[in-house]
Amino acid sequence: MSEETYRTIRELLASHDPADLQRGLALVREAAREAGPELCGQLCDMILPLFYIDPLDHPEHMPVIEEAIHVVAGLGEAVISTLIQNLEMGDVKAQMAIASALGWMGARAIDPLLVEYTSTCPEPSCRAFLLYALGKIKSPEIVKAVPIAIAAARSAELELRDTATRALGKFVESIPPGGLAEDVRQAMLEVLLHNLGDYSPGVRAKAVRSLGKMARYGHLTGRERWELAARLRRILGLDEQFEWDRAYVVRKEAQEALLHADPSGFRG
Repeated sequence: MSEETYRTIRELLASHDPADLQRGLALVREAAREAGPELCGQLCDMILPLFYIDPLDHPEHMPVIEEAIHVVAGLGEAVISTLIQNLEMGDVKAQMAIASALGWMGARAIDPLLVEYTSTCPEPSCRAFLLYALGKIKSPEIVKAVPIAIAAARSAELELRDTATRALGKFVESIPPGGLAEDVRQAMLEVLLHNLGDYSPGVRAKAVRSLGKMARYGHLTGRERWELAARLRRILGLDEQFEWDRAYVVRKEAQEALLHADPSGFRG
């Protein structure tokens, strides 16, 4: 890439005009085809400030942010460590965008994220976003992340427990039936069933959703699906006890999950 093109990209990405930003991102996408690791890192550094734009204050920048996520993902493995470092900066808007970019990178981002989770990142809030990023990855190799998510789903920290409960459901979307070791599958089922009784409606709702996905993607036995359907009908107040979950969000998720746990259509 010529020095002139590099300067043009830097100037365009420093603009506040969405049209300029889109042109800059288009130039980065083109340059990335032949860029080495060092240049990819420099291009990533120029794009990262876009992730800190608040789309609620600047809705006109939403397409720019979406494009930036895909362009950064296209820079490849050379920028994974940079993205993970910025994932820990504490800005939720940027963290969500970075997590999405890592998700689009697929399986190659799994091991770096796991290393960061297990050896570098002790704070629950940091670990929650690492799990959020792992949940964005669509690859059977995500099975490697299941044990840490099971442990996190038992955490006393609400944010980490909430994110982990959701992540387990995201993981099973990519893991083929039979792809979980039986002891791991049983541990996942156990922690999700336990979280149906969590004091947080958000955690309960995510536990219901993840259990529904275990049923939908072939990770429950026939007996387990029957038992899950019974629990879901209780949540909905459809059994003989008429004691439904008071949180609408939990009942809404239970209605959806019941379609997968009880495909016969019996609703009580």
